[in-house]
Amino acid sequence: MASSNGYTNSEALVSTDWVAEHGRDQGVRLVEVDVDTSVYDKGHIEGAVGWNWRRDLQDQTVRDLVSAENLARILGKSGITPDTQIVLYGDNNNWFAAYAYWALKYYGHDQVQLLNGGRVKWEAEGRPYTTDVPSYPETQYQFKGAPREDIRAYKEQVLERIGKAGLVDVRSPKEFSGELLAPENLPQEGAQRGGHIPSAVNIPWATAVKEDGTFKSGAELKEIYGGKGISPDREVVAYCRIGERSAHTWFVLTELLGYPKVRNYDGSWTEWGSSIRVPIEK
Repeated sequence: MASSNGYTNSEALVSTDWVAEHGRDQGVRLVEVDVDTSVYDKGHIEGAVGWNWRRDLQDQTVRDLVSAENLARILGKSGITPDTQIVLYGDNNNWFAAYAYWALKYYGHDQVQLLNGGRVKWEAEGRPYTTDVPSYPETQYQFKGAPREDIRAYKEQVLERIGKAGLVDVRSPKEFSGELLAPENLPQEGAQRGGHIPSAVNIPWATAVKEDGTFKSGAELKEIYGGKGISPDREVVAYCRIGERSAHTWFVLTELLGYPKVRNYDGSWTEWGSSIRVPIEK
């Protein structure tokens, strides 16, 4: 496992060493989820299955998170049971791996961890990839109980939070100011207006990670978020453009810093920036 580093829940992370040693263990399943959905096919950690965030983690017909039924089907196809320890990793310092982590927690699969550093660290250490796609016996996965709505925010809830502390915009400063509608390396699409939600503070997601892709220490993270008034005594709502970068920040605040009330607003700026009668600031 990863060293504690001052994290509230260091068990939420595993190290590259741990994955190299235990990634193929019985009861463990490596899952790769990338921003660039073609990356997995070019090479991945041995034994890892690949999930496509567009196809597997989102419902394109109603623009929503994947349904419990469809996510259960993907878990079943990946040979996963409710007791399987899922270890997620991906490119871009685990953007969509963190989104998958949040989605699994939302629906109630708690046996889940992130590979600290993701592909960035794995590659920097010169560790091997394979193009072999593994095959596992299918299972009949079923979620028990209702989704955990306490970790998800909707537009109406965010409207009620305007003017209160605790709204975090994790996009780049240029997106926050309204100069850009999307990250510079991604297409300019997804919202009618640029800017940010009134009273939100800007703490870009990347401030939480080091150059090698791993997370900064608990003490450093407390300083970053606490210094901007994002403290554990209040409800926090994080958002970005489509919910994956804010899931990364949700992971930091919830798992690494132990904040008790953090929600990911996955509608994020693509919903907010195009909605009628919602205010923005530039």
